[in-house]
Formats: sequence, structure tokens, C-alpha cells
Amino acid sequence: MTLQTEQLHPLYAVKISGFDMRQNTSLADIAALKEVLDEYAVCAVPHEVPLTNEEHIGFGALLGPVARKTMPKITGTGARVPHNEIVDQSNLDGDGNIYPDQDKRLAYKRANRLWHTDMSYRSNRATWSLLSAHVCPPEGGETETTDMRAVYDDLPEKMKGRLEGLVAEHCYWHSRLLGGGPEPTPEERASRPPAQHSLVHIHPTSGRKVLYIASHVRSIAGMPDDEAKDLLEELRAIALQPKYVYAYPWNVGDVLIWDNLATMHRGTDFDDQKYVRDMRRVTCREQ
Repeated sequence: MTLQTEQLHPLYAVKISGFDMRQNTSLADIAALKEVLDEYAVCAVPHEVPLTNEEHIGFGALLGPVARKTMPKITGTGARVPHNEIVDQSNLDGDGNIYPDQDKRLAYKRANRLWHTDMSYRSNRATWSLLSAHVCPPEGGETETTDMRAVYDDLPEKMKGRLEGLVAEHCYWHSRLLGGGPEPTPEERASRPPAQHSLVHIHPTSGRKVLYIASHVRSIAGMPDDEAKDLLEELRAIALQPKYVYAYPWNVGDVLIWDNLATMHRGTDFDDQKYVRDMRRVTCREQ
């Protein structure tokens, strides 16, 4: 099967037309999709009607092992979407109401507006994320991505040499605090311990080198904190140059797939006290 694609960004993002995740589930269909993903890393797949939760989970499982969420034990968290394979990326509580402005659960969700890579705080990292749009705000709330393979390719040789062999610690709670969330309780911290990953890795299928950073990065092994902070800020500034960044404008029914081992992403600001943004994510993981 040859997929029909439309270039969304000159380096790495495409829209796929004529592909339905309810129907295009054969081995040939999945192989064709993976081939496009390996080349472009970000693919939009529009649907007229949003996938059901079950359809969403089922298709994700065709791409690879699906991560089951480990709840961070945030006090007051309710299950609005009763599936452990789906991460609820909405601003809605367990009863379907918009979170109050001062709710700590909303504060933690707002940290997703920082540039990050899904599940980098776990030793078993995310590969593909599939984000499905059920309700879109009328303004704001786009998903921005940046291609960390192209970023690495363009780094000066001196910087590439400096990064060789460096290992970063990724911590979920570090990014929650950066995003304005409250200090987690000891129980909350224990529910999601940090993980260590190389700052540069080789993408498993394309073979390209990737700069692997995110808002979850708390420290770099063997490096003073102030030096690590300066290095990470320098790398983020490079990665977020306009030539690398693409903002996807959502429509209800769209599914955006990105490769976490090749990109960073974030949700952009919107009025989360006025508008509903109901996005649901299924995440594939490393074997």
C-alpha cells in the first residue's frame, strides 16, 4: 500500500489522506504507515468522526506494545476515561467539568505546555504517541513539534563532541514544578521515580542520531547543576528555532502521531477556564 501524503513541514511532518484507522489495519497498511513515520516522524491522520477509545487502543497496539499508565497518585484524580491505555490530556475532571483554575491536577496538566518527550521519565521509553481530538478549543491549543534529528544534524561539531557520552536524569515531577505545579507529596514522588537516558541516541529504525532532551530533564550526570542548566537552555534555544518547529491546527477526529524517539512536542496555550480541550493519547513503548 502506498500512502497519499501532503507535506506539512519541509523537514519532517506530513498529512496522510485516505487512511482510516478503523479499516486500514492489515500488515501491509501498518508497514506502510511505519515507513512514513520513520521518514517524517510526525503524521496527521484526519477522520470525520473521532475514534472510540477501543478503536484508538486497538490501532495503537498494531504499531507496537501499548503503555499502560501508572497513575502518579495525584490527590483527587478521577478516571474520566476508564482505560489504562489512554492518557486523558483534557482539562476535564472525572465528572466532565472544567477543572477550577487553582486545582493542582490542572496545574500539573499545564506542564504539558512545556517542550517535552512523552515518558522520557521512564526507563522503558515511549516510541509513538497517537493523540486523538474529541473536542478542540476555538482558539489556541495547537500541538507544536520539533525534529530533534535535524537539530542534531545541524549542531556544530564542537557541540556534538561535548554531548558525546553524556547521560541525563529525567523526572516527571521536575517538569510538573517547572510548569507551575505544587510540590509533590512523598507518595506522589515515589509513584514515578526518575530515569536516566543518553543525551544523544541513535534512532532505532532510521539510524539517525537524535538529541534527546525534554522539560523532564533534571540533571546531567557528573555536571554541576548550573552548567547543566546552561547547556540545556542552549540546546533548547537551538531546537526551538522556527525552521524546526511545526504547529498542528486541530480538527475534531484528527489523530496526530509523533515519534518520541525523534521529536519534542508541546500543547500551546488556550483559555482552559473557558474552553474544553478533550485530547486522548495512546502511547506505544519500547519492547
